[in-house]
Amino acid sequence: MMKTIPALIFSLLLFTALTTFADEQAPNIIVILADDLGYGDLHRDGGLPPTPHCDRLAAEGMRFTDAHTTSSVCTPTRYGILTGRYNWRSTLKKSVLFGLDKPLIPTSRLTLPAFLKKQDYHTAIVGKWHLGLGWQKLPNGEKRQALSGKTEGEGWDIDYSKKVSGGPTTLGFDESYIIPASLDMFPYVYLKNDKPTQVATVTKAFFRPGPSGADFEAIKCLRNFARESRTYIKTRAAKKNQPFFLYLPLTSPHTPIVPSAAWQGKSGIGSYGDFLMETDWVVGEVLAELDSQKLAKNTLVIFVTDNGCSPAAKIPDLVAQGHKPNGSLRGHKADIYEGGHRIPFIVRWPAKVKAGSTAHQTICTSDIFATVADINGQLDTLPANAAEDSFSLLPILTGDNRDKAIRPFTIHHSINGSFAIRKGKWKLALCPGSGGWSDPKPKKALKDLSLPNVQLFDLEADLAEQHNLQDQHPELVKQLVNELATAINKGRTTPGPKQNNEGYPNTFSQRVLKEFPILAEKKQLP
Repeated sequence: MMKTIPALIFSLLLFTALTTFADEQAPNIIVILADDLGYGDLHRDGGLPPTPHCDRLAAEGMRFTDAHTTSSVCTPTRYGILTGRYNWRSTLKKSVLFGLDKPLIPTSRLTLPAFLKKQDYHTAIVGKWHLGLGWQKLPNGEKRQALSGKTEGEGWDIDYSKKVSGGPTTLGFDESYIIPASLDMFPYVYLKNDKPTQVATVTKAFFRPGPSGADFEAIKCLRNFARESRTYIKTRAAKKNQPFFLYLPLTSPHTPIVPSAAWQGKSGIGSYGDFLMETDWVVGEVLAELDSQKLAKNTLVIFVTDNGCSPAAKIPDLVAQGHKPNGSLRGHKADIYEGGHRIPFIVRWPAKVKAGSTAHQTICTSDIFATVADINGQLDTLPANAAEDSFSLLPILTGDNRDKAIRPFTIHHSINGSFAIRKGKWKLALCPGSGGWSDPKPKKALKDLSLPNVQLFDLEADLAEQHNLQDQHPELVKQLVNELATAINKGRTTPGPKQNNEGYPNTFSQRVLKEFPILAEKKQLP
């Protein structure tokens, strides 16, 4: 009897602990995705403009120093976040989509918001979509003319009174308030729950001239997104028994670089710095609403960016003023070099994550999916054909696995489809140049036979990627090539049965294929 009572007490305590843990496993989740914000842009990472709200996130949460996007450009990275899958497995093998392109994600694929809906989350997106939409056309091939001024660009044959197909609400979001693509890509309209809020009746040009709503102004986007985000959080706070997921992909500091009047001249380094500060302000608005609604403790906030800083920001001018948008990394947006895809990655979750902590493991934006699944105790229930390249960060966040690598390797991708594979300190780029917009540019690099076909860097000793060691480690090069080929052909990098890619990524140059024929489609592994 004396043994039975303590055992009963122990069982009750265990049950209580497990019940409490289960309750805590359903935090609200907010993912904020900045656009073209580089590794060195935030103030705490060496940037000159004040970014107090992002700095606060880091001070109250965990900062990752070796985080990467799946691609060095935006559409592919967004695909990877919402699917937990490498972008080059999709039908988009290189480059990005534009505002009139068709949906990239099929409705048959499980997305992060659709998964969370199965866990009884309410889901919403506010911001930039850039994953394609199925626009409805006017009947009989009709094309409208602008009500005033010139009629320029494509998209005048769209029926802006009708909902689009393949948009956020068909892919798992309960609510949406978006623009179709980047802020310099027409059509310039907002869509609420997949329906344009206004008919495009005039031509406007935020770099590319095209159809626009009469009231649409690029300079107002961030304020609109901040307002909609705060409204959503406030509304969901009243639903105390249902957690929410808010995906907030911003349009800044991507071009057009248009800080609003309140921020103009504030940074002291020009409009790009001002736009950085306004971007940080949006983060502050989200945090302020969480504080106001007393939701901060059990809300997981993730701040990431979609690639490195763009040369459109006039990087040399910024560096001359002492601001290094991509830190001391080589390259920038679009490149296979670190400046193209190494990014800020901050996680705050006061209920679980130690304030002021830092993690140095190599991670990827595709890992958000598995992390969220793990938090909800559903990692092992993910279908075999979902989140194929997503690894859970939860052991790192909780301190249970602070130093051990969670990924066997990480695959990088550039705008022209060039690949790199990273394992430990070693990074192998399967191209002779940048694969993007910095020198040596792809066409010139491929013609320069003095450049080796591949580039091997020891990132522990040479983070700036100045010393190509491929000729000193031929066996290592071969091993990494084989692992990349296996990852492509297996259709996944996580444990599980083989999956199909949506077409083989035929973006390797003939120079690379000649040296490593295993990377050719005809040499796929069984």
